[in-house]
Amino acid sequence: MPIRRLGILTPSSNTVLEPMTQAMLAGLDEVSAHFSRFRVTEISLSKAALGQFDFEPILTSARLLAEARVDAIAWSGTSGGWLGFEIERELCRRIRAETRIPATTSTLALLEALELTGARALGWATPYIGEIQERIIATFAAAGFSCRAERHLSDRGNFSFAEIGEDRIERMVREVAAEKPDAAIIFCTNLRGARLVQRLEDELDLPIYDSVALALWKALALAGADPRRVRNWGRLFSVVPRNDAPA
Repeated sequence: MPIRRLGILTPSSNTVLEPMTQAMLAGLDEVSAHFSRFRVTEISLSKAALGQFDFEPILTSARLLAEARVDAIAWSGTSGGWLGFEIERELCRRIRAETRIPATTSTLALLEALELTGARALGWATPYIGEIQERIIATFAAAGFSCRAERHLSDRGNFSFAEIGEDRIERMVREVAAEKPDAAIIFCTNLRGARLVQRLEDELDLPIYDSVALALWKALALAGADPRRVRNWGRLFSVVPRNDAPA
């Protein structure tokens, strides 16, 4: 099999997504993940916090990944949830224009997964403050996805998100699952949620989409690798994504 290299854009204060991504790839000897950081230390709607997601720092990190000749680039972050899908699509277009490498994001991958599986009523589990949560729900509502239930932890993070225990994340997922959504979403790439997904899906009979897994799922497809080879990390990896970048 040809070697496939994935480039993953990472928030500077995130300590979860790198080891979690590597764990999901453990059985795929022909795929490697390579990470490039840019500064993200707070999640809020303040001017400074929103400015962390200006394109240029992200593009600088993408250019460094391009020097490793990666086959796809994924922004493993959820800022599109409160900034909007079009900003994320434009970021992907700019990455491709500069590097000639297809790009995606966790948020756009979630949108695609929901479209492919037909899930419309969602249950959200996040660590975010209320005004960020409201923006996320509104962004997806504008695209036709309703909020059946939500739980958030009112944390500005970003480093502190990684200190939230799996038991607390599981409790949030169970609480939103009790409202019978079409899918539950663990929406943050610095939450330790991915390892919970397979067990909770089996028990609750509910698709659960984790943001770290979503970025990897789509990046694999863009790089020409089969996401279905990732086993025991949830139903998402049984879904075949489109192999094109966001339009």
